[in-house]
Amino acid sequence: MASAMLKRTRMMAQSLRSYASISVGSDVTAAAANVSLQKARSWDEGVSSKFSTTPIKDIFKGKNVVIFGLPGAYTGVCSMQHVPSYKNNIDKFKAKGIDSVICVAVNDPYTMNGWAEKLQAKDAIEFYGDFDGSFHKSLDLTIDLSAALLGLRSHRWSAYVVDGNVKVLNVEEAPSDFKVSGGDVILGQI
Repeated sequence: MASAMLKRTRMMAQSLRSYASISVGSDVTAAAANVSLQKARSWDEGVSSKFSTTPIKDIFKGKNVVIFGLPGAYTGVCSMQHVPSYKNNIDKFKAKGIDSVICVAVNDPYTMNGWAEKLQAKDAIEFYGDFDGSFHKSLDLTIDLSAALLGLRSHRWSAYVVDGNVKVLNVEEAPSDFKVSGGDVILGQI
């Protein structure tokens, strides 16, 4: 049954579109000009920060960033392959001059925090929640995963961004795919 749902989701994703509206050469800070993300944190940290958010321009301007998006925290491919592919290569990213490696998903920042801690990846990767999907919507990187009881989520993707400008963009054809968005792949594209 689960494989039938994933197959149906894959067909829906392929029929909806092949590529994101964001592309190589696009400015992420312009595409998501009025969008903010929520840095992964505990509830108490959220309260003490008055539920602060981080504007997209603050994440990208003047920095070399590798960012990857995924359908959701605590899900199979995301936990077993996607995040580890970046965590295990963090020293190689830093050696190539990458200022930040960022993971973002359509989740709240508290779920992202718990997940990052469980994966023991919080010291290597910056985790951000896109609680309402506004970041992914602005980049046209959303997918309806209601068939898997997940609702609106992020496609699985990765990008190399320099000062807000997309230099490399990889988007998987289906949320269960892990062919082009992994850490090893983008590391070879920088």
